[in-house]
Amino acid sequence: MTRLITEDTANDGVDRRGFLRCMAWAGTGLAWSMVGGVPRSFLVGDPKAAKDLFFVQLSDSHMGFDKAANTDVPGTFAEAIRRINALEGKPAFLLHTGDISHLSKPSEFDLVDQMIRDAKTKSGRVFYVPGEHDVFTDAGASYRARYGKETKGNGWYSFDHSGVHFTGLVNVMDLKPGGLGSLGAEQLEWLERDVKGLSASTPIVVFAHVPLWSVYPEWGWGTDDGAQALAYLSRFGSVTVLNGHIHQTIQKIEGHMTFHTALSTGFPQPAPGTAAGPGPVDVGADRLRSFLGLASVRFAANTGMLSIVDASLAGTPVAVAGASTARGKPKPLAPIGDTEIAIDNFVFTPPNRIVVAGTTVTWINRDDVPHRIASFTNAFPLGSILDTDGKSSQKFDTPGTYKYFCAVHPTMTGIVTVK
Repeated sequence: MTRLITEDTANDGVDRRGFLRCMAWAGTGLAWSMVGGVPRSFLVGDPKAAKDLFFVQLSDSHMGFDKAANTDVPGTFAEAIRRINALEGKPAFLLHTGDISHLSKPSEFDLVDQMIRDAKTKSGRVFYVPGEHDVFTDAGASYRARYGKETKGNGWYSFDHSGVHFTGLVNVMDLKPGGLGSLGAEQLEWLERDVKGLSASTPIVVFAHVPLWSVYPEWGWGTDDGAQALAYLSRFGSVTVLNGHIHQTIQKIEGHMTFHTALSTGFPQPAPGTAAGPGPVDVGADRLRSFLGLASVRFAANTGMLSIVDASLAGTPVAVAGASTARGKPKPLAPIGDTEIAIDNFVFTPPNRIVVAGTTVTWINRDDVPHRIASFTNAFPLGSILDTDGKSSQKFDTPGTYKYFCAVHPTMTGIVTVK
């Protein structure tokens, strides 16, 4: 019995090992509460939390993905909805922090819209921000037509609920070669105006797709100008930043700011630096649900340090993906021709393809996520979207050095040298 928390979960004296034993109690994910600017987690079913603001964060559903890492994305998304409906008490609303779809197809958006209607909330509302997979076909026009009709610019907005100010930001547009996520000057100016008139005691929740803090810049897991956005929020006593994109839970607390990234309902990605690059990890169907989940967020009138309890769709502690957890061995790199460039593990191979003038160069995508070839200087047209095994070609008639990058994952860069 000394291993169990039986009464006061805010003052239990349980050490880290005991805390980990109890993580599975939360069911599907993180549970938070906040009143008066004090963020606090709760155990699902705690009757003391029933009166407080309660909402659920979903992220990275990637509807349309059907590779080995998860051949039934609709099934795991439906399971997440069932988990929401099984929570004690209805959430006020849902937040979806991007990558609703995998290839920005209308049919993918349609299916998510249809399935998410089954989620039982008090308001029936879902608040969205886009991921890069939602906007790369038409610069986000179809996304905004569905989810951003009352938003500003590329889809940013704010709203108030139960004394908390929520701000949805967009950091997946206008990505620069070699860069990270980006907010841009126009959105930053809007954010400064949006919070200018608020009292410093107002609790702030910011949500975006790409993390506003630098989780792992080598893989593009951060936002170039995120520090500027956070500077506008530095005077507030309670700031909570929710993100998706990296498909795993990572938390950081800096003073009065709490940063948290959400699990995906689509597929796992490796922990930072544990694999050759980011991207879907095949952990096997029997283990998959231990790597997927969602976050329940509650703001309660408790005092004390922030506590976080993350669990998976499997109802167990969240598993962390990496090279050691992948099923089987990495696939060998297939040979490529003298005028081809392979995309493997988010890397262009070779990094500098040298050809003679008049040569047509072909990129071949061997990753399980889409890529898109773009010129640093618009020296050649934007390429087509490359899903797995897709190809895109460009003829180079004039000698010179042509730098290019992936318009979806801008940390990926390469060179074509034409003699």
